[in-house]
Amino acid sequence: MPTPPPPYPAIAELDALLGAMSVTGDARRRQLGMVRRELEAALRQGILPAPARGSLRHLLGEETLGPYLRRAESGALRHRLVAGRRPPTSAHTNQARLICLDLLREAAGLPALRPAAAGTPDLRPVPAFAQLSALRRQLDRDLAGTLSPGRTRLTAVLALVLDTAARSGELTGLRTTHLTAGRRSVYVERRPQHGTTAPVTGVRLPLSPLARAALDRWLAVRADLVASAHGTSRLWVSLRPNHAGLPDENGKAVGRPAGMPLEENGLITSYRRGRARYGLQHLLPAKLEQLRRAAEQQREARPG
Repeated sequence: MPTPPPPYPAIAELDALLGAMSVTGDARRRQLGMVRRELEAALRQGILPAPARGSLRHLLGEETLGPYLRRAESGALRHRLVAGRRPPTSAHTNQARLICLDLLREAAGLPALRPAAAGTPDLRPVPAFAQLSALRRQLDRDLAGTLSPGRTRLTAVLALVLDTAARSGELTGLRTTHLTAGRRSVYVERRPQHGTTAPVTGVRLPLSPLARAALDRWLAVRADLVASAHGTSRLWVSLRPNHAGLPDENGKAVGRPAGMPLEENGLITSYRRGRARYGLQHLLPAKLEQLRRAAEQQREARPG
């Protein structure tokens, strides 16, 4: 059955804009999809000015976005219920929503939102440098013992984040060919988070003895996993069989063996689950992005 057209001309224009945008990162694409759903819900609920229905420029105008943001932050535009209700959205979601709106306005030829109209939400706090040092010591102790495949992968991910301050999308883009012999350094493609026009730039970064040891352990585990999945050069791969998320022509789930490339959402999920599973809540913040920003601040504070 064909998909019905969107009921508002402004949403049709928004869909065309989203289709033409070049956005890096699965997480940002999901956030843009959230904003698109919320805007259509706000139009359906009749809380936006009438001109917002017929024109993308009116839909993304500040006179429209004020009531939209208030309604969205209240949780009333949530796509799914949470414990049977629609609670207010988190500060992190509110910040992501503002970033997405500026991306959409930029793509539509509109200026960035003014702070007075958009607000300036606080970023989640990051771990102190002393906590990062404690994390390094814990990872070093872990590597001296026996580790499960899941903890081996998480240890290598954490060590790389501490050394490179790489974003989740940058991590999932890594390949084994990005590592030099002996794992002395790694090539990272920097993908700026706050825009679609900034070019992707590559940088080669040195790796600490901790990261080299963690990668040695992970690459040994990875080799067995990849051998059963017909090979990939991606550095991070899945640990268990799963499914592709789309049915085959007979409506059955398409199986995927262990050793398939790990996507950004999978990497973030493995961080969140590993933090709880391995008792690392006292060393790791709730979000991988918080750890990345702490590592970035530490790198910037180093002399030279």
